Amino acid sequence: MKTRIVLIGAAFAGVAAAIGHMEASAKPKPDEGGVAAGPDVIVGALPEIGKFSSVLVDGKTIMAYSIGTTSCNIGNQQLLWNPNTPNHPVIPQNMYRVKNGRIDQIGMSWIKHGFCALQQNLCGACIPAGAGCPQVLGIGCSDPYSASLNGSQSGLGPRSQVNAATGVFPIPFWSPAIPATIGRRIQVDRDDMDPALNTGAQFFAEGQYVHPQDASSGNGENNASYRKFTVGSFSSGAYTLSLTGATIQQKPAIFAWQGVHADVGLQKITVPSDGVFYLGYRVTDNGNGTWRYEYAIQNLNSDRSGASFSVPVYDGVNITNAGFKDISYHSNEPYSTTDWAIGISAGAGAVSWTCTQTFAQNSNANALRWATLYNFWFDADTAPEDGTGSLGLFKPGTPSSMAVVVKQPSPQPCPMGDLNGDCLVNGADLAIVLGAWGTPGGDLTGDNNTDGADIAIVLGNWSL
Repeated sequence: MKTRIVLIGAAFAGVAAAIGHMEASAKPKPDEGGVAAGPDVIVGALPEIGKFSSVLVDGKTIMAYSIGTTSCNIGNQQLLWNPNTPNHPVIPQNMYRVKNGRIDQIGMSWIKHGFCALQQNLCGACIPAGAGCPQVLGIGCSDPYSASLNGSQSGLGPRSQVNAATGVFPIPFWSPAIPATIGRRIQVDRDDMDPALNTGAQFFAEGQYVHPQDASSGNGENNASYRKFTVGSFSSGAYTLSLTGATIQQKPAIFAWQGVHADVGLQKITVPSDGVFYLGYRVTDNGNGTWRYEYAIQNLNSDRSGASFSVPVYDGVNITNAGFKDISYHSNEPYSTTDWAIGISAGAGAVSWTCTQTFAQNSNANALRWATLYNFWFDADTAPEDGTGSLGLFKPGTPSSMAVVVKQPSPQPCPMGDLNGDCLVNGADLAIVLGAWGTPGGDLTGDNNTDGADIAIVLGNWSL
C-alpha cells in the first residue's frame, strides 16, 4: 500500500517539511496564463529528505539520500498513473551546490517509477479520479511520494532507458543488481557537503516528473522544481539535511544560481522536435587584470543531449585556468564518465569543451543527458561583452548544434599609434601620419593637428 508523507525517526530531516507543504501553491506554466490544455504534471512540493548512511568507494565516503516529491496535475485532463504500462511518471532526484560563485550538481538518483496516485489538494481544488489510490491523477489533484518511497531501491529504474522529450520508456524497466545502501539512490561525496570544506555554500534539492501524456500535450517543460536545504551534523553515516523556505515550482535548479547571484544570466534553449536546455553564465573581475568566466548548462529534458560547448575568443586574448566538471553516473548506468576535452584555438577562435566520442562511436559516451548539469569555466585578460556561442548536440538530427547567447571576452585594445585598425603600429601608420601632416587626419595627441608629437607616438609603439 502506498505510504503518505511522514517523517520517520532520525532518517528524515525535517521540521521544514510541513512548512514546504503549506507554502506550496499551483501556478500557471512559466510565461503562460491559465490552465494548461491536457494533463500537466508539476512538482508542487519537495517536503522532505531521507538519508541512508554511506559506503566507502575508492577512498571516498559516498552518502545516500532521497527526496520526497508531491506532484500536482494543473492541466484540464486526468493523467494516467498505471504501473503496468508506460503510462505513469518517472521521477529523477538531484542535489546541487552554489559555492564560490558556481553552481554544480553534486548528486543524482535513478528514476522512481510511479504506481498509483492519491487525490489530494496541495495545489488547489481537486476533482478526484476515484477513491483511495487509483491509477489516475485527477484534475487539480496532488499526489505525495514520501522520501522513503522515492528511496526504495527496487522501485528505481535507470535514467538511460527514458526519452525525456517524449516521456517514453520501456516496461518492465532494466533492473540490475542493486549495490548495498547507496545503490540507485542520490549519491553525494561527503566532501561536497562537509561544512568545514564548504564555507558559505548553499545547497538545493530538485525533483522532476516525466510522463508521456504530459509530454505529448506539450507540457513537459515545467516539470522540475527545487528547494533549498541546509547541512547539519554527521550521524549514522551521513549528514542530516533540513529543507528550508518554499519549493520553487516549475523551474529547474539552475535558477537557484540566479537566486543566489543576481548577475547570473539565464537563457532557455529549445531544440526543435526535442527538448530544452538552460544555459547560465556569470563573469566576475578577479582584480588582477583577469576575469573569471563561469558557465553552467542544465539539460532539462533533451533526448538528443549535449556533445559540445564553445565560446568565441578574439585573437590576442589570453585564456588560462580553463576547466570542466560533470556528475558521475552510478549503479551500473551504462554511460561513460570520461571528462570532456578542453580546446583553446590559437589566434582568433574559441574555447571549447567536447565529448570525447561521437554518438556513432559510442552511444553511451558522456553526453550531457537529461536532468543533468555540467560546468565550464576559464579566466581571460579582457572584460566581457555579449557574444554568440554554440551548443553541439550528441544524437543525430537537424540542427546539429544550437547558437546560444554568452558572455565572451572582449578584444584586446589596439595599441596607441594604430591608425588603420589592424592593431599593429608599423609603416602603414607612419605613412598616414606623414600624409596628414598639418591636418587633423593623423592626430594621436588630441590637439587636432598632425605633427612631430604624433610621429613620436607611432615610433614609440612600433610593433613591426
